[in-house]
Amino acid sequence: MIEFDQWLFLFLNGLHHPILDGLMKAISDRWIWIPLYLILLYFVIRTYGLKSIYILISIGLLITLTDQLSVHLFKNTVQRLRPCHDPLIQPLVHLVDGHCGGSYGFVSSHASNVFALAVFFGNLMKKKGHMWMYFLLVWAAVVSYSRIYLGVHYPLDIICGGLLGGFLALAVFRGLGYFDKRFSMNILAQ
Repeated sequence: MIEFDQWLFLFLNGLHHPILDGLMKAISDRWIWIPLYLILLYFVIRTYGLKSIYILISIGLLITLTDQLSVHLFKNTVQRLRPCHDPLIQPLVHLVDGHCGGSYGFVSSHASNVFALAVFFGNLMKKKGHMWMYFLLVWAAVVSYSRIYLGVHYPLDIICGGLLGGFLALAVFRGLGYFDKRFSMNILAQ
C-alpha cells in the first residue's frame, strides 16, 4: 500500500505546470478562503440569530479537535515523513517555492479541517438544498489535492485526514443535535 501511495503521489504531483503552481499555492493558503468563511458565518447568523452562538462554539470545538488530533494523535505518533522529506522520492518531488512544512504529514491537517467544515456546514445547510453539500465537498477536495500538488502530502495523508475531519464533523453535528433536543433549545429547527 505504501508503494502504491508513493506511485500515486508521484503521478499526481507530476501533473504540474508553471501556471498552476501559483494557483495551487493560493488554493492551499487558508487566508484566501476568508470570503467563503464570512459567507458561511453570515448564513449561520442570519438563519439562527442569537442561537448561532451554539453553532459557532461547535465549529470552534470541531476545528480544535481536527487540528489537535491530526497533529498529536496521528502526525506525532505515526511519524510518516512528508514526500518532500522522504529520501526515497525527494529528488522526484515537484515542490513549489521550496516550502515543505514539518517533518511528518500523516494525516493532513488541511484535509481534516476543510472536510470537517464541509461536512458540518453541508449538514447544517441541508434544508437549503444539497447543492451546498456538493459545493463544499468539491471545495474540500480541491484544497486537499493542492497539498499533493505542492509536494507536501501523500494521497493517503489526504484521504485519512478527510475521513478524520468528516467523522469528527458528524460527531460534533450530532452532539449539537443531541444538545438541541436534550435542552429544548430549537437551535437546528430553522
